[in-house]
Amino acid sequence: MPLTPIPRFDGRLSVVVPVKNEEDNIEPLIREIVAALGADGAKLQDFEIIYVDDGSTDDSYKRLLNLSKSLNVLRVIKHRFSCGQSSAVHSGVQVAQFSWIATLDGDGQNDPADLPSMIEQLIAHQTKSDRLVAVCGHRVKRNDDWLRRASSRVANRVRAAILQDDTPDSGCGLKLFARTAFLELPFFNHLHRFLPALFRRQQREVISVAVNHRPRTLGSSKYGLNNRLWAGLLDLAGVWWLNRRMKLPLIDPPCSSNKTQP
Repeated sequence: MPLTPIPRFDGRLSVVVPVKNEEDNIEPLIREIVAALGADGAKLQDFEIIYVDDGSTDDSYKRLLNLSKSLNVLRVIKHRFSCGQSSAVHSGVQVAQFSWIATLDGDGQNDPADLPSMIEQLIAHQTKSDRLVAVCGHRVKRNDDWLRRASSRVANRVRAAILQDDTPDSGCGLKLFARTAFLELPFFNHLHRFLPALFRRQQREVISVAVNHRPRTLGSSKYGLNNRLWAGLLDLAGVWWLNRRMKLPLIDPPCSSNKTQP
């Protein structure tokens, strides 16, 4: 089946934010997103913010509903029980109105102020190539503890060596990509960590840009070494297998007929 052509960026953007038990981070981050995308530098005609509550047990959903009453750009989805970050992202992308999606983590460590420059990069590169499908953030200076920084460096090197995705930081939550191309990917849990490799598997182009990374000031991390390491190794093996089995045909244009028409 031929892949859907990548749409040109038309100045409209859907921002998808997955959250689980982030009640204190919700309002400050939403205000930052609105400020970043509402500024003249963002060059947007329209945008929406889709928060997906992945089975929170705190007041995250209640706070989202209250904010949605005064912010008409905010849409809220709730999973009845937690299905994981990739499922939350997928749910948000499915209901998005616009053809380009931005994602960022709901813990406040990704900086929404980076979105306008990522949009500029997208627009600039689309003038050179019709295969560009994603702009991915690269956290050059990580604001995490030493264990997470060290494990991330090792994971990125192993992933890059095996998948050859030419991406320094595929785990960064700050990404900009085409909705149709995302929905054509095979879905599995932790999909969001392998988007560059999966897009390149489709013979698409992905670029990485440096972005800010902030320390977590509110709430607590949902990930530890064990639930990143073992799941990550299994997923890495699965994505490697998918890449090995993928064969996309290159179809030549049809030959003109030499027969004389009656």
